[in-house]
Amino acid sequence: MKLSDLVRLKRTVRVIGFDDAPFERNSDRAVAIAGVVCGGTRFEGMVWGQIEPDGWDATDRICDLLLEGKFLPQLHLVLLDGIGFGGFNLIDLPLLAQRLQRPCVALMRRPPKLKKMEQAMRRLPDFEKRWDRIRRAGRIYASPPFYFQVCGESPGTIAKVLRSLTECGHVPEALRLAHLIGSAVMKGESGTRA
Repeated sequence: MKLSDLVRLKRTVRVIGFDDAPFERNSDRAVAIAGVVCGGTRFEGMVWGQIEPDGWDATDRICDLLLEGKFLPQLHLVLLDGIGFGGFNLIDLPLLAQRLQRPCVALMRRPPKLKKMEQAMRRLPDFEKRWDRIRRAGRIYASPPFYFQVCGESPGTIAKVLRSLTECGHVPEALRLAHLIGSAVMKGESGTRA
């Protein structure tokens, strides 16, 4: 069933939210990523993986976790805490949506400061390739408190779904839990900003 139909019929939307765990900047150590599956706002499962800091494998790794796992057939939507994981290991949002055959959303708490991002990325190899990933993710939509980029679904439908998946705070529950779990695993306790 299409996401827009689920919203119209007020059915449960099954979503996975990915966030990277805290990591040491300027380190070669792998960065952990947590993916939390929720039916609406109820926790239903989890995946855990690793990516390279400032690398190129985040899109592939998320695909591996879902294509080789048990959760993908149940999912209606993939949420990402922003487009960059482990620093500037940027998600190829259109490719992710195409490979998973699911709408994919990069969610932000506030509008990104693109000039600052550009300056930081210029210090890394392959700046043009990284900047192209940001461009390919498409327009940034505002539906306060959400800012997002989306591939595979209309922004209007996504805005409605995001509200229905958010119980407390300013992010959908799957992303909130992914953040808390990643922090707890890496630091011994969950963080305060979720």
